[in-house]
Amino acid sequence: MFLLLFLLVAVLPVSNEGGKILWGTETKPHSRPYMAFINFYDSKSHLWQCGGFLVREDIVMTAAHCNGRNITVTLGAHDIKKQKNTQHISVVNSVPHKDFNHTILANDIMLLKLKHKARLNNDVQKIDLPTSQDWVKPGQVCTVAGWGKLANGSLSNTLQEVKLEVQKSQTCQKISESYKDSIQLCVGNPKEKKATAGGDSGGPFVCHNVAQGIVSGGFKNVRSPEVFTRISGFLPWIQEKMKLLQQP
Repeated sequence: MFLLLFLLVAVLPVSNEGGKILWGTETKPHSRPYMAFINFYDSKSHLWQCGGFLVREDIVMTAAHCNGRNITVTLGAHDIKKQKNTQHISVVNSVPHKDFNHTILANDIMLLKLKHKARLNNDVQKIDLPTSQDWVKPGQVCTVAGWGKLANGSLSNTLQEVKLEVQKSQTCQKISESYKDSIQLCVGNPKEKKATAGGDSGGPFVCHNVAQGIVSGGFKNVRSPEVFTRISGFLPWIQEKMKLLQQP
């Protein structure tokens, strides 16, 4: 049985110079105004990056394995190297799921409470979450975006996107017995070369303008399918934690 691997890439040691896109194409600037760029430090003071998405003016959702120290969120960015009109906000409270499992990336979901509310405008907007009845099905094609790795191993300055197909749960269960369809999504057609890459973790899997999944992890020696967190499987947890994080 293969174990799931993290999809994180350190920011500092990697060049951000050009290169062929590994898994998609550049988005139309600010066409995904809910996207968040996340930086944080690990216990050894190494700088890492993830994606995330704005679900309330003061809350960003991401993957639990994107937790660390001194987390900062950038909203309103397309080219992450250009600071014009972007909002940089510190995170005052990170709330990963208490049952997050590093080994198999189960319950890989986290809420980040921002120091202050984001200013909503054309470049910064919230994205809707699914209802409990809103269940993503095999064959459905949805989109992921992120600032992750390019084909040459560098990180992308500009936001990239790719369309990925939801697979039957059996496709992932054949690779790993730990796959659980009620809280995870099996994403990516093995016949296609499209996939997320390092640095894309925590980004949203968006279907019809609703965030249905969170980029989580992939299987050893297999580019696709990948395993994403199924957001609809965590709605009671999300509602409870967002209420606790409500500003007075």
